[in-house]
Amino acid sequence: MQSEPKLSRDEFIAQMRAKMEAMLGQVADAINDAPPGHIISGSEEQVRDLFADLRQQAFEKGLQMRTDAAEAAFPPSAGPEHGQEEAQ
Repeated sequence: MQSEPKLSRDEFIAQMRAKMEAMLGQVADAINDAPPGHIISGSEEQVRDLFADLRQQAFEKGLQMRTDAAEAAFPPSAGPEHGQEEAQ
């Protein structure tokens, strides 16, 4: 039984690393920018949204990489040969 083509775990991590680090910087900024005495209420929603956006980007990237791996596993078809008949 053949296994399905899979995305490269290491390549996925490498491609997502910069996005994750940028998002974590934004989380730190949101926490730091929250007003004193209201750190949770002043940053929680923004932090939640940042993580939700990263989750969506990661899932979309993973799906695309797996699709690309599956497409790469199958050679392109030769296509129709009707052009040779017309040339004769």
